[in-house]
Amino acid sequence: MNNSSKEASFLRAKQQVTAIKHFYLSLVLYCIVIPILIWINYQTTSFPWAVFPALGWGFGLVAKGLAVHGINPLWGKVWEQRKIQELMRKEDF
Repeated sequence: MNNSSKEASFLRAKQQVTAIKHFYLSLVLYCIVIPILIWINYQTTSFPWAVFPALGWGFGLVAKGLAVHGINPLWGKVWEQRKIQELMRKEDF
């Protein structure tokens, strides 16, 4: 591997590590904030409004976790390769 290839690999790895750190930070914050919201909800009203932020944030957290770990059921690597080949076959692209 030449230096530019090593540098590019290092930068991609550094970006991946940063993304993983942000995911785990979001997970820790979720585990702290959601119980607080549930407690506030329990203390103030009988309507379970805390379910909405828990589900919304939870859905986003799952999506971010899948993306960070390279799992994308909708637009994964196979789809990307297929789409690249399709676009390269077009004459006017």
